[in-house]
Amino acid sequence: MEINNNKPNNISSRTDRKLIERNRRNQMKALYSELNSLESISLPDQLGEAANYIKRLQTNLERMKQRKDSLIGGGQSMNIASSRTGFSPKVPQIQIHEMGSSLVIGLTTDTHSRFIFNDTIRILHEEGADIVNASFSVVGNTAFHTIHLTVGELTPDYHGVAVTRIAERLNKFIYDAHA
Repeated sequence: MEINNNKPNNISSRTDRKLIERNRRNQMKALYSELNSLESISLPDQLGEAANYIKRLQTNLERMKQRKDSLIGGGQSMNIASSRTGFSPKVPQIQIHEMGSSLVIGLTTDTHSRFIFNDTIRILHEEGADIVNASFSVVGNTAFHTIHLTVGELTPDYHGVAVTRIAERLNKFIYDAHA
């Protein structure tokens, strides 16, 4: 008996949902119509812009696929060359980019020099830097480390001194590690 009572409620709630959805679609249609009237772009122009946008997306997609293929192919050829000749990049490299009160450090090492990353983190902690994020990726025998950090924000003068001191210590460490 309860089943019979629920069916009319289900039907009425279903029709209510349909009515609400229809009203929502009509309201969105009216809003889009008003927006189009404010922009005053004709329908053929809108279609042309949409077609151009799709073409740009397709071009970008093709370019990204080619870049991906070249990077994958480059990584594989590097692996083959390193395994044949025994060559691997031995010189660690460091790049430091200052962005306001934060720094981004790029560290490139071979995969066998993991201690360099650990010592870099230690130096940054000794200098009072707050590490926000650290990540790495490996391509062939090369490891690419990226470290995002913030330096004390007491005064602009202190910030400049701290950044300079960090850069000098890291460059000296990398040079000494290579020597």
